[in-house]
Amino acid sequence: MKNFLLTAAAIFLAVISTAPAADGAQKLRIGHLNSTAHLLAFVAAEEGFFAEEGLDAELFLLASANDLASGLESNKLDIAFIGSVPAVTFQSKKRDLTIFGGAMTNGHGYVIKAEFLKGGEKRDIALFKGRNVASVKNSVQDYELLVLIAQAGLEFTVNEPDKVAPDKVNIVYFDSQRDAFNALQNKQIAGVSVYSPYASIAKNAGHEVIYYCNEEAVFADQPCCRQVAFTPALKKNPALYEAAERAFIKAYKFSQENHAKTVADVKKYIDIAAKDIDYEVYGGHSTSSPDPDKKATLALKEGVVKFGYTTDYDIEPLYNTTIYEKALTALLAKNPDDKIYLALKKHFDEKE
Repeated sequence: MKNFLLTAAAIFLAVISTAPAADGAQKLRIGHLNSTAHLLAFVAAEEGFFAEEGLDAELFLLASANDLASGLESNKLDIAFIGSVPAVTFQSKKRDLTIFGGAMTNGHGYVIKAEFLKGGEKRDIALFKGRNVASVKNSVQDYELLVLIAQAGLEFTVNEPDKVAPDKVNIVYFDSQRDAFNALQNKQIAGVSVYSPYASIAKNAGHEVIYYCNEEAVFADQPCCRQVAFTPALKKNPALYEAAERAFIKAYKFSQENHAKTVADVKKYIDIAAKDIDYEVYGGHSTSSPDPDKKATLALKEGVVKFGYTTDYDIEPLYNTTIYEKALTALLAKNPDDKIYLALKKHFDEKE
């Protein structure tokens, strides 16, 4: 298994490996972000689950959801872990991308510089009033930020850091989560919306987390990253995706039963302290599951449309739960009494 750090889509498209797969194996190329949310791929690679399923997998680290989507569309990636909001907005813009599995639920945080809490201020969205907040356009965490601003009765402006109104929040947009987070080094930026593990990185840098999205009732069971494929590729070779899904399901089972080794596996891809990976994965603010969680994602899609974040469209042709169902059924056929697989089956039956 290989992991490549590529920070620009143009470079990625030019240099991605085109070597044939190992003898008897199918090549599988997976794109992910710098996030603990994508641990299913990390664990499946490190624990040999891809190999067990006859797959020669390569993992590619990219900077943004758009880079991941472009990789799928150019046939440079087979699978990408893409946030639920960008996945939905891409689909609404006629990009032929199908959601077929899950990766993480919740896991987003809202960070502010510690200096703004020295007076014992209440930790809520009002702390951003009259200040600049860094964010990433077309992301789950940005959508959540806008929803909370609206719920608080606040107004916001965009990309006006030098003239922030005292009664408004000014959102400064960046192309990637890493760029948005690094903007905290700028004196003008007071806070940032983040996905995992940037909340832990922020705390280690002396900043404060206002709250996590799972603490807000409106975001209960909010689907985050989804497994996404280029629709023609998925239709052409469903067996490849079923094999990958079996590996992801095995990785989920492993993560539930092997806490310390899972943290070690993730650390090979996300280079932060093990204790922070442990907190991000097992700290109660997120859940990493391969289930496509269709009902929850449909609810998110309706919320995104209602809020005006994107236009409405028919999601049904672009949501495939059959891949996951077949993969889980195959594993249960071999392990009919496995409690974790049975729990996944129960969740799937209830939520799809």
